[in-house]
Amino acid sequence: MADLFTMKAPLMIRFASGEASVMAEYFRHPQGLLYFDLFWNLQTDSAIHLVKGEYKGEGPWKVGDAVISVLGCHGCDADLATQFSEWQSYRQMCADEYPEPLEIERLAVAHGALL
Repeated sequence: MADLFTMKAPLMIRFASGEASVMAEYFRHPQGLLYFDLFWNLQTDSAIHLVKGEYKGEGPWKVGDAVISVLGCHGCDADLATQFSEWQSYRQMCADEYPEPLEIERLAVAHGALL
């Protein structure tokens, strides 16, 4: 049984509207799932999202009207894969700019996440 919150592989989220993105960071939330966009640390709070709904599945997973899957599986989205590659390059080249795990957790908790 694969648990979404212990996955280390890059995950994408796709909504019923067709909108999709890669989740840079993600956490349990009492109302569903809290996730951060790629490059969230270079943006404002609009890069942090709450997806309301019950968490279901073993991969792919479902939260509300969103389906979460491993990036590169089940019909890879080339644009999202490119975005993730750029994110990885940024993280390697600018590692000192990215917040430490404890700082990320504090921000998530400030947005209601459960750790």
